[in-house]
Amino acid sequence: MDERTLMERSAGARLGLLANSFAKATGRPLAPGGDIWSSSAAIVAHDTQDPPRFFYGNATALALFRMSAAHFISLPSHESAESALRAERAAMLARLEADDVVTGYHGVRIASDGTRFRIRDAVIWNLRDANGQRHGQAAWFDQWELL
Repeated sequence: MDERTLMERSAGARLGLLANSFAKATGRPLAPGGDIWSSSAAIVAHDTQDPPRFFYGNATALALFRMSAAHFISLPSHESAESALRAERAAMLARLEADDVVTGYHGVRIASDGTRFRIRDAVIWNLRDANGQRHGQAAWFDQWELL
């Protein structure tokens, strides 16, 4: 199975929720033309398990994190940040609980090979369905630099 198909199966109905909830939170489309997989912006999402695990990452995200789809969807999302920087990530998630969307987020993430990169001006949002039920959280960012 190819990477795109694996991610789409992992996301299931939540794939549409990614796009719809982003548009509702920001007033703009998640990806030009609706092609989330091929977007030049990184798009990731995790579920509501304890701890939350990624269920989606597009091709850009997989390249940044240097992971296969199979590896990415088994990763607890907190492990995408170095342990020393997880408090910063936790503070952002607390803001997200209060506001449903956080814009302008900056943070450092770590790829599977240890490469660190800083994301800038990210949008983080809650994945809420039409009834307001939360199905996870997602991030969109199109600016990063390798450290």
